[in-house]
Amino acid sequence: MAGDEKLRILLVGNGGREHTLAWKLSQSPKVEYIHVVPGNGGTAGTSKCKNIPGISQEDFPALVKYAKDNNLNFLVPGPEAPLVAGISDYFAQHAPSIRVFGPSKAAAAMEGSKTFSKDFMLRHNIPTARYANFSDYEQARQHLDEVDYRVVIKADGLAAGKGVVLPETKAEGQEALKGIMLTKEFGDAGNAVVIEEFLEGEEISILSLSDGMSIVSLPPAQDHKRIGEGDTGPNTGGMGTYAPAPVATKEVWERIEREVLKPTIDGMRQEGFPFRGCLFTGFMITKDGPRLLEYNVRFGDPESQSCLPLLKSDLAELMVACCDETLAEQTILTSLQSACTVVVAAGGYPGSYAKGTPMTVGEPKREGMHIFHAGTAVSNDGRLKTSGGRVIASTATGETLRDAVDRAYQGVSAIKFEGMQYRKDIAHKALK
Repeated sequence: MAGDEKLRILLVGNGGREHTLAWKLSQSPKVEYIHVVPGNGGTAGTSKCKNIPGISQEDFPALVKYAKDNNLNFLVPGPEAPLVAGISDYFAQHAPSIRVFGPSKAAAAMEGSKTFSKDFMLRHNIPTARYANFSDYEQARQHLDEVDYRVVIKADGLAAGKGVVLPETKAEGQEALKGIMLTKEFGDAGNAVVIEEFLEGEEISILSLSDGMSIVSLPPAQDHKRIGEGDTGPNTGGMGTYAPAPVATKEVWERIEREVLKPTIDGMRQEGFPFRGCLFTGFMITKDGPRLLEYNVRFGDPESQSCLPLLKSDLAELMVACCDETLAEQTILTSLQSACTVVVAAGGYPGSYAKGTPMTVGEPKREGMHIFHAGTAVSNDGRLKTSGGRVIASTATGETLRDAVDRAYQGVSAIKFEGMQYRKDIAHKALK
């Protein structure tokens, strides 16, 4: 691909992350157009974008054929599942002229297998919780009986952000273990588990871009995983975020870069699976400093919705630099403002919920206010309907975090559908 050739992007996915990526990429003069497979109600109305329904994001031969037939030259896989299944390798083999912003299958195992990633952390002295991995239920059950600290139990494989259980008691832990390993609540993701020490502190998420040699990061965000206010109730894919998170002080940030991000990128390269794409790391900031909870190998959702509006640099240029191993030559500029995202979910989520509920969404009233669609679709008669659990999000930027939060909630008032639910305390830890 020539240096001055415009990007014709195939963006794979249909969530809030993909709408945010489409919105940000469409602002780049380097981008000619974006085809989103399958897309959602938000990407349908985004500048330079068109939705391509009818192709599965797991059907790599169909995606390659579509990209070639439509003269596309740049692939951006949004979700983790196609990356873990090897979409980058498949395109490299069958469509080598199409560049891919996303890690190889080997590198994507950092998210695809929690046992693999925990063992990597151990090999590279990356600060994390004490842990043990098990593929045998009986051994896991015995270990759980014997440990003298509170634990977190994680399904090894992909479980759409829900494969983590935080039991309050030993008995709850044993029930959770049965659910994961024996009754297969998370399917094959529960063939193995990680049982690790429960860490106290505040969580943060960091989205970083890497070309395998260098790594640059967006402002640190804090997600709200629990469905209920005050961080109560079951875990979800994320009910809202804000950035930058004040708990990530200059000292904490320097330790994260020195003790985790650099050793990770160097370690992956040394082990023969260099990381190119977005590395999303989750941390607990404990009294002893930052501890790595997990690796993800793509942009976070809903972290992207708060972090990308704070990025002043051209995202398309940065993605190309990651593919070309020229990231060190780029400057990454981020805004000094704050951002907040409030996710609006369907009634019943994260349990069972209705789909196909009609909805209306008003236009954001002021600059710096955005509506990012996730589980939405446009029906044949042109009406917007719900199609997922986390339906839509209101994001706003502001001079202060208080401003950003107030404006994000103003944006929520423009969203209307039956049964909608959202947390009213996003950013409560930073504002207390």
